[in-house]
Amino acid sequence: MLKAFILFSIKIKEVIFVSLDKKYYISGVEFLSPPLKNGLYIVATPIGNLKDISIRSLEILSACDLILCEDTRTSAKLLNHYGIKTKKMPLHEHNEKAKIASILNHLKEEQAIALISDAGTPLISDPGFPLVRAVQNAGLDIFSVPGASAILAALTLSGLPTDKFSFFGFLPTKTGAKKNELEKLKNWPQTMVFYESPRRLLTTFKAMQNVFGDDRMAVIALELTKKFERTMHGSIKELSIMIDNIGQIKGEAVIIVAGADEIIIDDNIWQNKLEITLQKTSLRSAVDEISKEFSIKRKVVYDYALEAKKAIKEAKS
Repeated sequence: MLKAFILFSIKIKEVIFVSLDKKYYISGVEFLSPPLKNGLYIVATPIGNLKDISIRSLEILSACDLILCEDTRTSAKLLNHYGIKTKKMPLHEHNEKAKIASILNHLKEEQAIALISDAGTPLISDPGFPLVRAVQNAGLDIFSVPGASAILAALTLSGLPTDKFSFFGFLPTKTGAKKNELEKLKNWPQTMVFYESPRRLLTTFKAMQNVFGDDRMAVIALELTKKFERTMHGSIKELSIMIDNIGQIKGEAVIIVAGADEIIIDDNIWQNKLEITLQKTSLRSAVDEISKEFSIKRKVVYDYALEAKKAIKEAKS
């Protein structure tokens, strides 16, 4: 049975039960955690520096009934640092779907459960989405506890536009698939954010150099918030050379790439080429080719193609 003491409030005349086992420590000072409402708590944890955690996060992690961890060994370093003894359970991409039913039962029994990843905000290139969707569909409460995020940390120090940006996570590992994915983003107008493994950093920048060109500005943020944190700024070509010269790189990397410059296309150019292409191939193939080459919405090209096809047919009759 849990030890507990009772706090009496004279003003509101209510009794609050606080468990003596639900506590955490900051610099050796003990703090008791207040009771939690039952539900799923999505809790952001530090991306490197253990001090980058909120008081609210510590209260939730120490007061909840169960912590779902991507890797319990990794999470133990954080929890042990703050003296948190809450029960842990692994939840990762290989077992998440199998665990959902059991977790839902715990939540229905009015338990409070926290979801954390190895570092940063859960669900962002980390497990958790199927569980959150299932909890939402079950009509149970979900609470987001914001905090550290490698995406935002890298973006804010990049010096590249932050008013609009897009996050694309990890690029494919295979060369062909990576090139195809980058080709889709060649004319993307917004600042782009990627995660990358240090051992694939050079091959990724070589691929970016091939698709985006030498001069596109980019930033690499390594080991954010840690002792050996460093940031490299430059063109894609310059960064490729830097990476090649560094040799072995440790720690996950965040890559920030400037969006493409706005391209103003003369309608007459793509329309004339479309008309020529229509005489050589099918309407569908012509539309796909022109839409991709000039980065124009397919519907715009398709609508014009129908008119052009009709005009060509009438001219022949």
